[in-house]
Amino acid sequence: MSRNAQSGRRVPSIRPIERLKRTPAPGGKKPRRPRRTGWRRLIPTWRMTLLGLAASLLLGVGLFALGVALVKVPDAHASATAQSNTWLYADGSVVTRTGQLNRQNVGLDKVSPAAQHAALAAEDRNFYHEGAVNVQGLVRAALNTAKGEGTQGGSTITQQYVKNTYLSQKQSITRKVKELFIAIKVDATETKDDILSGYLNTSYYGRGAYGIQAAAQAYFGIDASALSPAQGAYLATLLNAPSAYDVATTTPAGKQNAVNRWNYVMDGMVKEGWLSADERARTPFPDVKDRQPNPGLSGQSGYLVDAATEYLTSNGIISETELAKGGYTIKLSIDPARQQALQDAVQAQLHDTLNPDKRKKDAAAQAGAASVDPKTGAVVALYGGVDYVKHYVDNATRRDYQAGSTFKAIALAAAFENNAKTQDGRTVTPRTVYDGTSGRKVRGGKGTPYAPPNEGDKSYGQISLQQATDWSVNSAFAQLAQDTGLQKVKDTAVALGLPGSTPGLDPVPSIPLGAATPSVLDMAGVYATLDNGGKQVTPWLVQSVDHEGDAVQLPAHKTTQAISADTANQVTSMLQGVVSDPGGTGWRAKALGRPVAGKTGTTDDQKSVWFVGYTPELVTSVALFGQDPGNGTQVSLSGVGGIDGAAGGQYPAQIWTSYMKAALKGQPVSDFPTPSDGGDSGATDVPTAPSTPSTPSTTPSTSTATGGANSGGATTPPSGGSSSGSTNGGSTSDGSNPGGSNPGGATTAPTAPPTTQPTTQPTTTPTGRPTSRPTPTAPPTTAPTTQPTTQPTGGAGPATGQ
Repeated sequence: MSRNAQSGRRVPSIRPIERLKRTPAPGGKKPRRPRRTGWRRLIPTWRMTLLGLAASLLLGVGLFALGVALVKVPDAHASATAQSNTWLYADGSVVTRTGQLNRQNVGLDKVSPAAQHAALAAEDRNFYHEGAVNVQGLVRAALNTAKGEGTQGGSTITQQYVKNTYLSQKQSITRKVKELFIAIKVDATETKDDILSGYLNTSYYGRGAYGIQAAAQAYFGIDASALSPAQGAYLATLLNAPSAYDVATTTPAGKQNAVNRWNYVMDGMVKEGWLSADERARTPFPDVKDRQPNPGLSGQSGYLVDAATEYLTSNGIISETELAKGGYTIKLSIDPARQQALQDAVQAQLHDTLNPDKRKKDAAAQAGAASVDPKTGAVVALYGGVDYVKHYVDNATRRDYQAGSTFKAIALAAAFENNAKTQDGRTVTPRTVYDGTSGRKVRGGKGTPYAPPNEGDKSYGQISLQQATDWSVNSAFAQLAQDTGLQKVKDTAVALGLPGSTPGLDPVPSIPLGAATPSVLDMAGVYATLDNGGKQVTPWLVQSVDHEGDAVQLPAHKTTQAISADTANQVTSMLQGVVSDPGGTGWRAKALGRPVAGKTGTTDDQKSVWFVGYTPELVTSVALFGQDPGNGTQVSLSGVGGIDGAAGGQYPAQIWTSYMKAALKGQPVSDFPTPSDGGDSGATDVPTAPSTPSTPSTTPSTSTATGGANSGGATTPPSGGSSSGSTNGGSTSDGSNPGGSNPGGATTAPTAPPTTQPTTQPTTTPTGRPTSRPTPTAPPTTAPTTQPTTQPTGGAGPATGQ
């Protein structure tokens, strides 16, 4: 205490803060802990932490127990509740109905041990040694999904059985939580054998088969009790992706994927001791029965359903298993009038001209076509083959035949979009002059020089890029791709709409000649981007989906500016020359009577021939594939229809023209946008040190044309024309060239064209391009009845053709 100086009162003395110390509490008790201040108050003490963990644990156990108590095991799905799916055209009329259920339950003793072990090896090898839930697998699946690797599996066989039997296939947190609780209850009340039996009887194996007994009959024609290890492993493979792994109907890539998965299952059986290594080594892949026809999928209906199913499942909208259970109404974008017009065009222009009984070669012709609205991406018509119940592979969506010279449009877009320059520094334009000598070595590449021949090994000397496009000159486009950059050509292809996974889509010298194998629908999408001012919209087939009155959400159709509008318009202007030039490879499409842009394509050995063309309103891609009807191998189309040789300017262009006349009947005629250069190429852009044009390697044949000016202002092409690697081009051998071009680059067509083609190329390059394209005399509406006596021998590596 101290005394106040003024009052004289004693007051408590104030000790400095630094002198404050914990003093013993009265009676010698433990001193009190001082209160924490500042940020330390936010950190819980160890007692609080321990108490919180204990409370959380108790709460979690309580909630889990409550969940187990409240979630009831529902009644199992009965086959009698299965419904059909209804597929509609865009106008609401019915395409077909599907969903007939094929199921026959059998006890586990009626399933061979080998088939049981195969299912375990494929889906859950620890089934007999684990609980209902694999926590590690669930965590791993959750992490993979969170990292953007897609919806991941992690379910045990018990969980899959619960999902198949009691719940839907919908991927949602609510369904997953219910699945966990029901699985725990089922695991506690049923034996492992009962659960495995239920799983095998409720799983979907494709071909409408639910359960292993129905699957054994559908794929092998035997009972489940007789399944061998190889057969059981194949059925177990189908559990992963039924349609994709059906080797009787899928693509070669799908077959390889199925074999890879089958090997995984077989190796798993060996690893688990269920199959000896010796037996595994001598066990071949099993023979699978052909798919039995479903009358409801005959004609084009099956192709439409398959294409729509692929769209729904690949985009994660509906799983294949859930779709098979039925109850869906799917409205397609298909216009029934245009669909009928496409079928009629293929029938009249192709099948009515074939006679497989007299000409065995005619049986090899397989047609595929797709028609797309370029503004929306909607597929308005699709032709998958002669009949789905006779030919299951969809020719409109298959990706196993090369695209040939239809790929040259992509090379043009890549060059213009990237401001490509020639080896001597000139900016590439339609009037840039290239050396069209057949077999000319490409300059600027690495390694062994690429030297593709032109179709028929014809040489053209110095020609403009426009002429090379009209006549589909391989040597010029091989150099163009090198000038542009091979990787840039590939990147442009993907930007325009080709899937990056397209087989053969590699930055190699042959890329501009069509070595890749996109589908007919893929190429329709690429050309739709060109037609849409460079705006890319992936083609789509499903307009709406309804499940028992509830709308199913569909992904938005994204529009991307893939290339500039000017690039797209410039390419379109050049592709018009392919049709309007009387020497162009697509001259037959001129009969449509509207502005048309397009490109033909014919591949090596004429195994596939194409025409992809468009008007401002509609894009249509047509292809003919040579496929042996017996073993499915790719064969030449030469001889089909009694015509020696095959090309995109023949059957595909005729089908295209016939269909487009009907599809656009009554619609106003509109023009394509004019490119920035006004559509007039002007004077040709010659190299700084031009070489002397070469002489054609073979003597041109007599022309049968009435003549006309060439859009490129070019010399007349030799009668062999050219191809992107093999056939086609401006030649009578591919039916694409009626002959006659304006030699010397004159701006008006001669009134009396020469009756024979020149035997040598001009010694000077053309100086200009016509200001307007000539109108040829009416071309024939059917394929030529006679062909040249000699056929093209050239090829461009893996792909050739116009």
